[in-house]
Amino acid sequence: MIHGRTILIVDDEPRTREGIRKTLEGWSAGRNEIRTAASGVEAAAWLREQTADLLITDVRMPEFSGLSLVEALQQFPSKPVVLIMSGHADFQYAQQAIKLGVVDYLLKPIEKEQLIQTVEKALQLGDQQRRIQMMQKLVDPKLLDAKERGDERLNPQISEAVSYVDAHLSEHVTLREIADMLHLNSSYFSVLFKEQIGINFSEYLTRTRIQRAKEMLVQTALPISEIAEQVGYQTDKYFIKVFKSLEGLSPSKYRHSIGIRKETK
Repeated sequence: MIHGRTILIVDDEPRTREGIRKTLEGWSAGRNEIRTAASGVEAAAWLREQTADLLITDVRMPEFSGLSLVEALQQFPSKPVVLIMSGHADFQYAQQAIKLGVVDYLLKPIEKEQLIQTVEKALQLGDQQRRIQMMQKLVDPKLLDAKERGDERLNPQISEAVSYVDAHLSEHVTLREIADMLHLNSSYFSVLFKEQIGINFSEYLTRTRIQRAKEMLVQTALPISEIAEQVGYQTDKYFIKVFKSLEGLSPSKYRHSIGIRKETK
């Protein structure tokens, strides 16, 4: 079971709304937060201020329909996974819902087992989407482009240089040192590296260090000073300065913004 999630149920019929709430609270056993709203307007107001992982909404509601609510979500910074419910098998509604990214369409009356299975699948999908978003935030697009360029046509010497950088990030690495190791003139190595990788050696080294630091910030609880040392910075003050120049925020704020969500409430 997926823990620590918030589920918002929206239906203007009190009996349906409370029935779904009770079913999900029984299934969740306190591990997830189950919230309800009696209208699309109330739900939209709540979602502007709060974050839900899953939205379960009736399609047909007075004033502000479920589909209008889903459309409004497109403007919100954080979007929940959406399930919609209807008392009618309306193909037009279903078609519009699919276009808006709704993951499933439940017909009322909804059987308890079907509801629970659908909710579990929807939450798993939400987790997958969050992981993908997290990976996208982790990856430096310039570095990714450099790697892709390199994978196509790296000559053996530049390939060796890239491998050396990756393996010695915690050490003092210089262009001259690597050029000497490869028995190349420093100027020639510099031109060749940029030609093949797409960015100069100094930028590649910096971006690779910060990339490794980002991975460590998310995947470990190591203090900033230790991460700085492990990616080749002698002082955490300078590391923080370089990190902020590339990412726009400090390492600690980055860790907080992208950190793995708590498993329990």
